[in-house]
Amino acid sequence: MQVGYTLNLNCVPTELRLLLILLQDEGNVDEINLQHINWNTFLELAMHHRVFPMLYRRLQKLNLPIDASILQALHQDFKNNTFQMLHLSAEMQYMSRLLADRGIRSLFLKGPILAMELYRDLSLRTSCDLDVLVPLADLQRVEELLIEQGYEKDDYIETVLGDWKWRHHHVTYFHPVKGIKFEVHWRLNPGPAIEPRFQDLWQRRRTRRFGNEDVAFLGQEDLFFFLVAHGARHGWSRLRWLLDIHQFVKQDVDWKKVSRTLQAHGYLRVGGQALILGSSLLKTSLSTNMVTLLKGKHPERLAQEAVFYLESMINLHTEPLPHDVSVYHKKHLVSLMSPMQKTMFLISFLYPYPEDAKTLPLPKSLHFLYFPLRPAIWAWKKIVR
Repeated sequence: MQVGYTLNLNCVPTELRLLLILLQDEGNVDEINLQHINWNTFLELAMHHRVFPMLYRRLQKLNLPIDASILQALHQDFKNNTFQMLHLSAEMQYMSRLLADRGIRSLFLKGPILAMELYRDLSLRTSCDLDVLVPLADLQRVEELLIEQGYEKDDYIETVLGDWKWRHHHVTYFHPVKGIKFEVHWRLNPGPAIEPRFQDLWQRRRTRRFGNEDVAFLGQEDLFFFLVAHGARHGWSRLRWLLDIHQFVKQDVDWKKVSRTLQAHGYLRVGGQALILGSSLLKTSLSTNMVTLLKGKHPERLAQEAVFYLESMINLHTEPLPHDVSVYHKKHLVSLMSPMQKTMFLISFLYPYPEDAKTLPLPKSLHFLYFPLRPAIWAWKKIVR
């Protein structure tokens, strides 16, 4: 027995609807009048959503009346991405070995490891960087290793009273010669939120062979937790993240374990949101084994809210965001939270922010005063604003 969902897509561009059909395993292109397609817009959407590798493979099998320049552009991007993924794969193997030699446990999160796990083909998923999770206690040693290897730190995190440890979740390094961005995580997601301990993630880890190196990555239920938390936090504004979910569901999954993991960390409704989006947009096959994630009204409501991010090419990574997008996204992030997460979020406002130190500079020895002064500083900033 299978279940399915249909969301309201009336405001989604026709070009994106065609793209969605092409990404489905058995999509029917006849549902779209191709004479109404702006192929340049179609190409822009394919690039924006980072799904052009899979799209190119599907178009190779069809005889659609597409301008030759569009197919040529997709072909060139497909080749470039293949070289990029091979480049990242080699660096991942190299860094995995160096970290192991230093006695540092590491779990690679995305990039080549995810392409092989979900797509069985490096060329079918895009990635612009490498992401690795390490224990918080080893961050300094990882940084020293990366500096030795020629990486440069993007020191963008501002902090006061050590709030970086739970408000942030990664720091970025860039290699100017190799052209590789390397993100070192000590959390899977930014806080405040309850997360699995690194030790637990390590015990559930899996490995995959790359060349002569066994690269460690997340266990199945932990990977799904990470994928849905990451995609939801970004409004599923790139279809690549939803395509990952579509590919994940095809695996032999113990959905009871997945449900327990999501429930324990307050992401059950977010997992349901991901599955419903996949069902409606990519015809992801849902079964009654997933019923725990799909029960109630929250998952479907959250899925419909996420359609907003598909109605135009919204890039949440580019600041400043348009005012309407910023307001909507802040509200949507709150709606994603479980009751416990909302409570933790409200309590976190009592903890000083780096902006407090800018508003009222104090010597470091007196930074503890920001706790009792926090309400007054917050009120003052509101008045000035």
